[in-house]
Amino acid sequence: MQLTGPALDSLARGDLAGAAATSPVPLTTYLTGPDRRGLWQRRSRQVATDPASAGWVTGIIWDQRQRLAVGTAGYHGPPDTSGMVEIGYAVDPSHRRRGYARAALESLLARAVQEPRVRTVRVTIGPGNTASYRLASQYGFVEVGEQWDDEDGLEIIYEIPADRR
Repeated sequence: MQLTGPALDSLARGDLAGAAATSPVPLTTYLTGPDRRGLWQRRSRQVATDPASAGWVTGIIWDQRQRLAVGTAGYHGPPDTSGMVEIGYAVDPSHRRRGYARAALESLLARAVQEPRVRTVRVTIGPGNTASYRLASQYGFVEVGEQWDDEDGLEIIYEIPADRR
């Protein structure tokens, strides 16, 4: 579920009420917590600078049946010049182990396959995040390197060709 610029701005400030007033779905306190704040700040700046990226950036993992926001998922932005998109997803700890990360990953991969500009899908995973690694490896992601992220520390880079499904 994509968010509007005003919702991203409110989430970046930790303002749940403001975000809820402009969000297409009800939001939870997890989304304004310290784990998500940096994400919303980056995405808010990104969309302000490049409004066309709004359709690509992080949105809400929405459980339609329960009518509940259970996490975040999306791309870090539109495809780069080489056709690469990086995906990210995070599930509220109180909703983990229920298939939400898998559903989010499958949705992101499905969109990537449909986008003619996308040739490679990337995910970066911290070395201690075995659950995320196990999930990504089931979809054919292979390690291609590592990087240092100022917020998350060491990350292992995994990629898959977009047309491999």
